[in-house]
Amino acid sequence: MDSHETPLLKDDAALIRSEIVANSAMNRERGIAGANSYTQDLPFDVLGYLRERVARQGHAAWLDLCCGSGRALIEAGTALAGSVEIHGVDLVPLFYPVPAALANVRLEAASLADWEPGRAYDLITCVHGLHYVGDKLGLLTRALSWLAGEGRFLAHLDPANLRGADGAPIGPAVLKALRGGGLTYDSRRRLLSGTGRRALRLPFRYLGADDAAGPNYTGQPAVNSCYSG
Repeated sequence: MDSHETPLLKDDAALIRSEIVANSAMNRERGIAGANSYTQDLPFDVLGYLRERVARQGHAAWLDLCCGSGRALIEAGTALAGSVEIHGVDLVPLFYPVPAALANVRLEAASLADWEPGRAYDLITCVHGLHYVGDKLGLLTRALSWLAGEGRFLAHLDPANLRGADGAPIGPAVLKALRGGGLTYDSRRRLLSGTGRRALRLPFRYLGADDAAGPNYTGQPAVNSCYSG
């Protein structure tokens, strides 16, 4: 939606039943390294970072939000030989089977609207997943609070999918607030990143989501998230 027409908004209960939110094409076959991978899309050496954390502190944990099939997480669990706790969460449980030997890899089906973890993480990623989340800013602020003290956060965020109550774009104002909170935004890659746990407070109140927004820069239909403030 590029006009300023007031959108028809859905709440979380309605949104999780949307075919757009349950996108089966995005993030399903992405691996951990090489072509079509987390390393390529972020771009960030997930395995190298986790190995460095293990070498420094003896343990590490990675949370991947909107993990899709979990293929990348299973590959990472195999490569890291059980030295890192790996946790993936996705609304739709179209997961690859986790080999019994990978006790350190857990894939969980849940709505991120109200999901909470039971621990802190050294790395939290969301690879093209926020495009399908209703309250994108709410999830971002919660995820930043789940980081370990020096943990790393990376997530794709398209400012075009952030709208006001009347449907007008508010992406620039949101990015200004995120940068003011110490985060970095790569506009070319549409990648938000930050280091260290924080209690981020943003001056926006979530109103609901529009799943009829159409495709965003990925070419896949996305969800517009609407806010006041």
